[in-house]
Amino acid sequence: MNRVVHPIEQESFRRLRARLDTSHFAPLTRAVVERVIHSAADLEYADDLVTDEGALAKAHAVLHAGAPVVVDVEMVAAGITRRETVCRLKDAVSGPGLTRSAHAIRLAYEQVGPGALWVIGCAPTALEELLTLDAAPALVIGLPVGFVGAAESKAALRESGLPAVSNVSEKGGSAVAAAALNALLYHPVSDSDSYSEEKS
Repeated sequence: MNRVVHPIEQESFRRLRARLDTSHFAPLTRAVVERVIHSAADLEYADDLVTDEGALAKAHAVLHAGAPVVVDVEMVAAGITRRETVCRLKDAVSGPGLTRSAHAIRLAYEQVGPGALWVIGCAPTALEELLTLDAAPALVIGLPVGFVGAAESKAALRESGLPAVSNVSEKGGSAVAAAALNALLYHPVSDSDSYSEEKS
């Protein structure tokens, strides 16, 4: 079923594109960049985000084939539409050398196994923990926010070579992480090689 785009959202994307030329981005990269910018009203994400079109294309395919989506916090889950997610934070506990967010990632991995899409928008320690696991992710959307560990954890994600969406700066958060995943959810399966403004 096609997604119905509200007129306010259509106008918002029109204004975004009037202020920023995104036409040079590859289709899925453009979808992610625009939706992240839209979620934060922050044009700087056009230069701050780090993506790979090939990785996004593979992730798009497995996402629409039903691969599980894991999130670090319920705020990310709340922002993801049209897909159930796994969040184990309520079951997690902190311990020596292990934050509650990191434990939640371990629990989620035990539940879903390899091949999931991971969406981390809050806790740098969740992203750090994921990098220690043999999770073989389809994609890691690593956009945690904060002054302690956020930029460093995202740099480690990029250095890991895993398929990923990240950003260079300390900014990020649940809304932008969810937006990046939504961009892949909203992008049509039959039209992955071209971008439709009507599907923004």
